[in-house]
Parts: sequence; C-alpha cells; structure tokens
Amino acid sequence: MRVFVNMHLDRLISLLEIIAVAGRPVSVAEVQRATDLPKPTCYRLIQSLVEQKLVDEPSGDGRYVIGERMIRIALLGKSDVDVRRCAAPLMRAAATKFNETVFLARFRDSNVEIIHIETPDDPARAFIHPGLGIRPMHACSCSKAIAAFAEPAFRDDILTGSLKAYTEHTKTTEADLRREFETIATRGFADCDQEIDVGIASVAAPVSIGNIGATFSIGAVGPIRRFGTEYRMEIGEKLIALSERISGAIQLCNVSDV
Repeated sequence: MRVFVNMHLDRLISLLEIIAVAGRPVSVAEVQRATDLPKPTCYRLIQSLVEQKLVDEPSGDGRYVIGERMIRIALLGKSDVDVRRCAAPLMRAAATKFNETVFLARFRDSNVEIIHIETPDDPARAFIHPGLGIRPMHACSCSKAIAAFAEPAFRDDILTGSLKAYTEHTKTTEADLRREFETIATRGFADCDQEIDVGIASVAAPVSIGNIGATFSIGAVGPIRRFGTEYRMEIGEKLIALSERISGAIQLCNVSDV
C-alpha cells in the first residue's frame, strides 16, 4: 500500500513539475509524452490536480497551468527576502526612471506592510523614505490598492473597523471609502493625498499573482509639491505596467522553486 501511495504521489509531483517548467498552458498529450504515462492515467492524474486547484484550465481548452492553490502554497513559502530578490531590479530601474522613491507592499495576516524600498540615485534629488512595516488599510495607497480588489467581505471588515483620522485629509466615513474603492477598481491604481502625513502623497497599483488576486502592491511616494493630482495620475498609469512585470518576476521565481 505504501509503495502504491508513493508511486501515485511521485506521478503527481512529476506532472506538476512538467506544467510548471513549461511556462505556458500545456495539453494532456504534451504532459503524457513528457512522462510516458498511459494517456488515461495522465488524464486522471491531471483531473485530480484540477480538483485540488493545484493546476487550472484557464481557457477551458484542455490546456493546463499551475493553479491558484499551488501558487498560494509557493507564496506562503516565500520570505520577504525571496520576494525582494525577484522584484528589486525592476524597482531599482523604476526609481531611477521616475526619479522618485518606489516601494513594494505585501498583504498577509489581514495586514498590508511595506517590505522593500528603492530610492532615486540622483544625489541632488530630495526624496521621501516611507519606512517599512504595516500601513493603515483605509489611508495608504499601498493598502487601498489591494483592498479595492479584495473580496467584498474583506472590504466590509475595513469599512466597519476603526477609521482613524491621521490628518484632516484622511477619509473616515464608509461612504467616502466605498466611492474611493470603486474609483480605484475602475482606473487600476490608488492614491494617497496627505492622508497619513501632511505634505506627503503616494500612488500604488495592485500586483496580482496568478489567480489569487492582489497579494502585493507597487507604489511611489514623494512630497506633495511634486505629487499633485496630475502627476499622481501619470505615475499611476506607469505603475500599472510595472505591476505586471513584477507579478511576472515573482511568479517566475515561485515556479522555478516549486
């Protein structure tokens, strides 16, 4: 019995490895050729993986990719050091290109915290360092960018929780925040106009990993004299493009380590 279980597990792991390494949707026939398993066995094993959400069939065309649950498991095993290693080169290039501080935030344990920061390399540039750690869910661009794309129940928890006023600009009513979350979801990024510290503004875009939603956010922060409304909208659009590249970098690291 133990031999049978070990063989079954070994086959499942082999299939996961083949699908992960492919880096694109693959068919049962492709997997079968790579494993040399009988086609009915291969199909049955893949269906078992689908049922457990370890692989997905995103287009319904018989082609499979690493699934939501597998990506989530891989992310849970990723330390902040691992994530920073994947994202830092792209963030460093963005900080140089924007000539502004760029930060990466991570959602975990119902909190959002900034885990990495890259600053401009221009010695004459005055910049803001936002610091590392947990940010308020209702008053920071990095948190709101994630919350706006989260499950409705999670947003409800935020809206019915403590909405502390850090400055006179902080939104502290459920109606105001619901409207803002709708705006963020429509345009694809969030901004913070002096809501935590007077004179400081930021903007952030969600970083979605596979099918598990916005697990990270990527943002930029600076003094309000530069980060006016028009400038925040301009950087927000650039952050959407950057978020896709960072998502790809993190997923590539995850898949290569699965």
